[in-house]
Amino acid sequence: MDKLLYILTGGFALGVLWHSFIDYGIWFSVFVLSLGFFILFTAFILENKHGVLVVGVLVLSVAFGLLRYDIANIHQGSTFVGSFIGQNIVAEGIVIDEPDARENNTNYTIRLRKVFNEEATEKIRVVAGSYPGLIYGDKVLISGELQKPKGFETDVGKYFDYAAFLSKDDIFYQMIFPRLEYFSSGHGQFVKQYLFSFKNAFLSQVQKLIPDPQVSLLGGLVVGAKQSLGEKLQKDFRTTGIIHIVVLSGYNVTIVADAIMRSLSFLPRVVGMSLGAGAIVLFALMTGGSATIVRASIMALLVIAARATGRTYDITRALFVAGFIMILHSPKILVHDASFQLSFLATLGLILLAPIIERRLWFVPSKFQFREFATATIATQIFVLPLLLYKMGTLSLVALPVNLLVLVTVPVTMLFGFLAGVIGFVSSVLATPFAFVAHLLLSYQLSIVELFARIPFASIQIDTFPLWLMVVFYVGYAIILQKIYIKT
Repeated sequence: MDKLLYILTGGFALGVLWHSFIDYGIWFSVFVLSLGFFILFTAFILENKHGVLVVGVLVLSVAFGLLRYDIANIHQGSTFVGSFIGQNIVAEGIVIDEPDARENNTNYTIRLRKVFNEEATEKIRVVAGSYPGLIYGDKVLISGELQKPKGFETDVGKYFDYAAFLSKDDIFYQMIFPRLEYFSSGHGQFVKQYLFSFKNAFLSQVQKLIPDPQVSLLGGLVVGAKQSLGEKLQKDFRTTGIIHIVVLSGYNVTIVADAIMRSLSFLPRVVGMSLGAGAIVLFALMTGGSATIVRASIMALLVIAARATGRTYDITRALFVAGFIMILHSPKILVHDASFQLSFLATLGLILLAPIIERRLWFVPSKFQFREFATATIATQIFVLPLLLYKMGTLSLVALPVNLLVLVTVPVTMLFGFLAGVIGFVSSVLATPFAFVAHLLLSYQLSIVELFARIPFASIQIDTFPLWLMVVFYVGYAIILQKIYIKT
């Protein structure tokens, strides 16, 4: 069954990957589908049919991946809205996602209701200033030039296909610093609106007790808040290879999921697991539902499902199922969402490489989980390195010591930061001791990052790392790991 699962999910992903770069049209997808059924039919009339059957299943799964991408490509934007590209428009819309606050601007995702009093339903990306400080569910009037998103060169000299990145969320238009006029609030989904309100209230409480930039880091650690740390600090986090903690990562979600299940362990088994699953889903919604969070949340839910049904939890199987569900829902994330790619590869590195590395780190003390963190850091860094070099070209030479020194304090920081925010609803005085400890830990983490970022050659920039070389690296990983696992 495991082999069948990997063939189905791998073939589906291969079909989506193929279509992401080469589009032969829907009739080619239908042809591959027909070919798959023909091979399966051939397998059933042959005596020695196992190998042919595997090929047939693989071709069919590739065909389904191609067809899913064809379906995703049907919508390429509204003809009506697209007719105003390059023109100034007056539109009415609703903020349908949590605002992404940066150092100099804020990004909004807005679903249009009307354009020049004509009905419209397209989503657009709006880049605006800090005023009027819109939130999820706000109704606004927008005046400005409608544009098509364009790719740009990043600060490390790599080309970023911004249009493809937005297309994964069915966003095909943008407006840069238009005039925004607030109308009213409360137009979003009730559950998300309540969760975002709680999240904003929580952040307001901790902001009263902890200053910036520490509170911005805490917001990212605990509730996935999209608050900018500032350009310099962001650069330092990238240089030291620990940018993943700035926003909620799979590691943080695992901590939260484990804490939720432990806190509900006193309840009857079925009730506790049901409430735990619901709490994980709500937490994923509240924190914005990025690819990393969704992947970790699905895997946590699969753990609960395995416990509830008395089945064995296979983490590799769970990872591939989670990846399949996410690609099935949004096929364009496979190529155009770096957070999905990095999260999947980092988790795969933990599964496949960490056990091999841990046996060779016997000399690292296990106290305070140092050996565990060292193993996890090395395994994930090795597995994501080729992709990072291809995407960004940045190689951090201090990632291992920085991750060891910082990650060991993350769970305690999250606990005290969470308690400070929750107790702050009751009394700021009672919350102060918890906020003080959280502030010390956050200051320590920022100091470590700034200290190592100042080291000469803390990271090196590799300007040329082509796609084919990245593929060669991962093929090499696969061959080496296969030999190791066969041998052991």
